Amino acid sequence: MRVETIQEALRALGLDAWLFYDHHHRDPIAYSILGLPANAHVTRRWYYAIPAAGEPRKLVHRIESGRLDSLPGSKGVYSSWQELETGLDAMLAPYEKIAMQYSPRNAIMYVSMVDAGTMDVLREMGKTVVTSADLVSWFEAVLSAEQVTSHYEAQKAIDEILAEGFRDIGRRLRPASSTPGRVTEFDMVGWLQEAMRRADLIWENGPNVSVNENSADSHYEPTESGAKEIKNGDFVLIDIWGRRNRPGTCYYDITWTGVVGREPSDKEQRVFEVVRNARDAAVKAVKDAFYRREPIGGWQADDAARSVIQEAGFGKYFTHRTGHNISNTLHGNGANLDNLETHDERLLLPNTCFSVEPGVYLDEFGIRSELNMITSAERAVVSGRVQQELVRI
Repeated sequence: MRVETIQEALRALGLDAWLFYDHHHRDPIAYSILGLPANAHVTRRWYYAIPAAGEPRKLVHRIESGRLDSLPGSKGVYSSWQELETGLDAMLAPYEKIAMQYSPRNAIMYVSMVDAGTMDVLREMGKTVVTSADLVSWFEAVLSAEQVTSHYEAQKAIDEILAEGFRDIGRRLRPASSTPGRVTEFDMVGWLQEAMRRADLIWENGPNVSVNENSADSHYEPTESGAKEIKNGDFVLIDIWGRRNRPGTCYYDITWTGVVGREPSDKEQRVFEVVRNARDAAVKAVKDAFYRREPIGGWQADDAARSVIQEAGFGKYFTHRTGHNISNTLHGNGANLDNLETHDERLLLPNTCFSVEPGVYLDEFGIRSELNMITSAERAVVSGRVQQELVRI
């Protein structure tokens, strides 16, 4: 945590201070940005104010008075609630416009960590509390050069694993010189997991392999007892994600679809083309904005994709946001491509990563086409292979 860098961002946004507050680990963002241990024993409220200029200030309970000692700044202590409010008022006296992990109307719920009672206290003190959403993006979503490199390492490995996974389904169902074998969704999850282990990747649950109507459930997770068998003639979706097995690396996350032992039906082909075109429309919107050095919010990229699907008559079947931020967690704290679940006005910043993954989910099958983008100050690029047609397995 670099106080000077945070102060530069506060001055750029015209803010007086950024107030961090926690009780019982309600705000994991604070621990991440401040570099505090995520497993510390926290039973009392603490406050940490970083001003746009000057020395940071702390307020901690006397029985946990050392909780913020790793951070720079002066320290105040309290025991009673009256002493807390008096100390907080004094600590914040120089500041009027304060950022916190708060979102008006809970619009960006990913950063909405501050409870309503704390907001009441601060407003009674005459403070104007604004959202820290853009600050959080700057300090949580922007990737280092090493993290960008790690994303491409994961991309290379996972692209190869996915392609081989589709081939493995075909080999199992149509072996060269023996009776056709049996393979389930769960079997293929295990195969993909083992392939990622061999490639020195780690991941959060999953991956997902889903067949026919299961592919229409965008968060389907096959189980050993309930998994469907994969057969010739089936429709298959594979969603796979992972990152290099070392601290701080960046995820890679993709979804491809295909058909087993046949050509796609007209309906499957039509839906795939609509989803592909929606994906490409969002990619183009982001690329064009970065090329022109124009700001683009997550909601605008979502609109670009969603309008294609709506115009094709499938709007009600596109039931989730177009994409999510990606960092060393699969779903990061930066801007999402979203104007459905939220109106995400956060900007897509340079040196960030995010997915583009529109989908159409019908009763008999669902198609999602997911790729990742990496941005710099001058451009935005797709980081891996791009599916242009349904895979023939």
